[in-house]
Amino acid sequence: MKPDVCLFDIRMPRLDGLEATRTLLAGANGTGPRVVVVTTFDTDEYVYGALRSGATGFLLKDSGPTLLVEAVRAAASGESLVSPSVTVRLLERLSEPVKDGSAAVRVLTERELDVVELVARGKTNAEIAGTLFVSVSTVKTHLEAVRAKLPARNRVEIAAWAWEHGVVG
Repeated sequence: MKPDVCLFDIRMPRLDGLEATRTLLAGANGTGPRVVVVTTFDTDEYVYGALRSGATGFLLKDSGPTLLVEAVRAAASGESLVSPSVTVRLLERLSEPVKDGSAAVRVLTERELDVVELVARGKTNAEIAGTLFVSVSTVKTHLEAVRAKLPARNRVEIAAWAWEHGVVG
């Protein structure tokens, strides 16, 4: 039986949480378990490393049990949760557009960009569907197309891409 959600720390015996995430999700193409990194190490290097490795969440241990439960539930349902203090820092850094972002943005259709922007704003599939007046399955179809066109394995990477490329204003 495969787990649905794994909790990893940055520092673990034998294999650190970042390498464990990469190893676990290598070749999974979105079918592997969701990973939430829970740690005391609040550094950009670890946050970016975890998210780029495929983690769907990043939580600081001082966030408390309620947020931990929410992070696990979010991961199990295919959503993401990042500690609020980390999110603020992440968005500040990502809000500076990449110099050649326009070429990358042209890869997506206008509707895919609409979906990507709403994902970057933290909306669920149901909320996106309601905002765009489409079905949840249509939103999922757009997200799969976006994942195929971008170097993104999950919603967190799609959101990071959107902020990096100035899709969210």
